[in-house]
Amino acid sequence: MGFVKTAAEVERIEAAIAAPRFGGAQMLSVEFLVDPDFVAAVLPPPLEPTAEPRMRAMVGRWQSNCVGDFTGGTIYVTCVHEGLEGEYTVAQYMDGDAPTIFGRDVFGEPKKMATTTLRARGPRMRGTIARHGVPLITLEAELDRDNGPFETTRESYNIKSRPAANGRGLEEDAILTRAHYEIRASVSREGAGRIALRGTVHDPLDEIPIREVVRATYFEGDLSATVAVAARIPAVVFAPFHHGRNDDWSALASAAGEAIPRAV
Repeated sequence: MGFVKTAAEVERIEAAIAAPRFGGAQMLSVEFLVDPDFVAAVLPPPLEPTAEPRMRAMVGRWQSNCVGDFTGGTIYVTCVHEGLEGEYTVAQYMDGDAPTIFGRDVFGEPKKMATTTLRARGPRMRGTIARHGVPLITLEAELDRDNGPFETTRESYNIKSRPAANGRGLEEDAILTRAHYEIRASVSREGAGRIALRGTVHDPLDEIPIREVVRATYFEGDLSATVAVAARIPAVVFAPFHHGRNDDWSALASAAGEAIPRAV
């Protein structure tokens, strides 16, 4: 029955959830420095800033073993948890419902639906993320250095949380997850980069105080991930961050008149 899976179907589905793979990746990134005060403000505890206030914007496309083909982009900030350096996802955008739902439910990524473009002309590349007609992220790069293939690992921090059913606070404590990525690059290039960020009431990327662009990089290859719970965050502590990672529901009112009174 489609609405209730058999044991064999559950095993097949959970095997994909437990070991997600993202192959054929093409990822353009621009790394930049920001004001330290911004990093300190945007990182929820127990994540801590690194000595260098560094962020990264990325636009890419992928294939997968769990959510089909998809495109999207992310804004990361470098951080540390219990001595292990990684990147915390400040904002993330996808072009389909499957990668959006999977990433939010499994990893705790703050994914929203958006439109992505990624184009190359010789060593020049350009990537964009647009949502509700606003070009939130624009990346441009001159990739004149070929760094060749490599293998590495990366840690990515995200947080699972959900609002309380009555609308006040969170339903329970938030969960900090750590995704460990095994990365195999077949192509890697580097060069000068440019970045432009715009914002809306729902996606305030224009508030990120860019001080200096460090470099642009381009990656082609495969990524595989394992995800684990790293910590729990008291609901009252994480609630302001939770609402900042989602759309401002109060700004989307479209019905005229007063709210319907509650029954007593």
